[in-house]
Amino acid sequence: MSFNTAVTGLKAASTMLDVTGNNIANVATTGFKSSRTQFADLYATSVVGAGSSNTPGSGVTVSGISQDFSAGTIEFTNNNLDLAINGSGFFQLDDGRGSVTYTRAGAFELNKEGLIVSPSGKFLQGYGLDAQGNQLPIGNLAVKEKESLPKATDNINLAVNIDARADATTLTPTYSKDDPSSFTYSTTVRTFDSLGNPQTLKYNFAEQRPVRELFVFDLAVATDFPRIAGVQLTAVDFDTEGRLIDNLAVTPPQLSGFNAISQADPRIDLTTVRRELSPPPASTPTGRVTFEFKSWASDTGEVLVQNPDQTSAIKFNTLVADRFREANETRTYDITVDGNKTTAIGTTGNILLAGVTIPIAASNTAEQIAQAIKNREAQILDRNPEIESVEINTLGAVPTVTLKFKADVGNLDNASPVYKPRLTLTDPPAGAGLQFGDNLITTAVTDSQIETSKIVEGDNDYRGYYRMYAYLNNVELLDIGKPQVPGAGVDTEPGQILIKFNPSNGLLTEVNGEQFPAGGRAPSIQIKGADPASETTVIDMRLDNTTQFASASIVKSQQQNGYAKGDLIGVTFAPTGEMIASFSNGQEQRLGIVAFATFENQDGLQPVGNTEWIASLQSGNPILNAPGTGLNGTLRSAALEQSNVDLSTELVNLIQAQRNFQASSKTLETVNNITQNILNI
Repeated sequence: MSFNTAVTGLKAASTMLDVTGNNIANVATTGFKSSRTQFADLYATSVVGAGSSNTPGSGVTVSGISQDFSAGTIEFTNNNLDLAINGSGFFQLDDGRGSVTYTRAGAFELNKEGLIVSPSGKFLQGYGLDAQGNQLPIGNLAVKEKESLPKATDNINLAVNIDARADATTLTPTYSKDDPSSFTYSTTVRTFDSLGNPQTLKYNFAEQRPVRELFVFDLAVATDFPRIAGVQLTAVDFDTEGRLIDNLAVTPPQLSGFNAISQADPRIDLTTVRRELSPPPASTPTGRVTFEFKSWASDTGEVLVQNPDQTSAIKFNTLVADRFREANETRTYDITVDGNKTTAIGTTGNILLAGVTIPIAASNTAEQIAQAIKNREAQILDRNPEIESVEINTLGAVPTVTLKFKADVGNLDNASPVYKPRLTLTDPPAGAGLQFGDNLITTAVTDSQIETSKIVEGDNDYRGYYRMYAYLNNVELLDIGKPQVPGAGVDTEPGQILIKFNPSNGLLTEVNGEQFPAGGRAPSIQIKGADPASETTVIDMRLDNTTQFASASIVKSQQQNGYAKGDLIGVTFAPTGEMIASFSNGQEQRLGIVAFATFENQDGLQPVGNTEWIASLQSGNPILNAPGTGLNGTLRSAALEQSNVDLSTELVNLIQAQRNFQASSKTLETVNNITQNILNI
């Protein structure tokens, strides 16, 4: 009996030495879990009722070898395919022949088919993803997308600030994409066509100048009435002086071309439309039609004027050198003495003009009175900041004085007395006297408020407006939504569109005629023809957060969604298990999700070597989920979980196992000596 007891001790100590040695041998094995030897005592039993509390026991047995599944230290590497589990869970592996194992060792690599495999060649399991990103059933994780196909740009977000301090009056009157002095600001956006070729879209922003565009048309038949923007005008649309009238304003109201044209082509200032007549007394039609564009619409393209048979009329510029006139308001006063510009006035007095008193002498002629007013220009401008200049013309038969107001002032109130001069004479002349403006100063008048000879109304609607042009590679003018000439069609065509800022706060409020609230989402600009490889590509562009502040013109943000072809450069993993392929064109693609397996009783897993386990009846079936869900830990890429073996503890266990073995050996030696002594008796 004693021999058997000693032998069980030797066996148990030997098993402990084996387990401890195995732990020590795998101290550097990735994902290895240390084991611990569990012992139980042995007692012999006999028939019922024959037992005794004084039974000495039959030795020791190894009741089990348990594994410690606590996490090992995570060490980081330079390989994105090295994976570590931070928390609970196991990687699931499939050998392709029906055998499924589980491991914490995450040293994976790609095989030639693009499958992710363990060092033993088993396939890492996970969820595939369809084109919409939905999870597919568990299967082999693979990197089959070796290249990223090119994508044509179809969305651009551009936000710029255009310096509000830029002076539009310094721009060259004739716009040219190759002349930077004809536009306020320019920027470019790099895009890609359907084949992945890089393209450049250039945008020019030209602030609307304080001018009005002039138009002149000659009809084929002088007595014809023009057809403007598709609206045929008739005799009831013009007064006896050839001016277009608003018949809705008369009594009784009548339908008119005035309103129809205002809706068809709102760029035209209908108060300027003239059907020119020959000088009186004939006053017969000349066949010439003239009008102006409102200041905000200057240089925005053609206008449709036709003969009644709808053939186009001939358009030409009023001025050979410049087809524009300034949008400033001007007030002109004619001055003569007895109908003459060189006759002395013959009396003294004062002219009060815009708050400045200008003395006149009896010897002053009309020319000298005009010059006297010009001499006080500095005082007039100082007192009236809205006036830009005081101009005189003494070369004609009638000397004139003109007050020119700043363009930003716009249209002044004609009834306001501020800019109506007052003339006071100490001894009014006899006869015809002094003709000043529309007033004839005679002996009956000593103090007169002077009415202007001519007023050209101001127009400051141009403020905040910019013409926006787009070019492909600074060569081809693109279609960005410019409507066809009103009356000619409803399609869009290559050309400029208008954008508008609120002059008081610098925020964008209108794009291509479509208004939106400040700070809201800007209307979309549809760009056509920017993809040389495909005529069907349309780019949706937005100018959200574009401003006109008094600071340097800059690009505040710029984004576009196109890209060229790209090659696979690597695979990374997110903490939630997503496997992401990275390509040389900067794109990323989600390829799948690593699956983590957990067990009701992980201590029941059966080790099978290669730092792998298989499920057993004791462990239960695996529960598969994505990392970070439920009780699963998270995934760490470019990291490996090291062995959880505590070498110091194992060395102590080694000493204990050695001591136990030696003690059991001593027991065996003692029993042997006793037996020899008995045999020698």
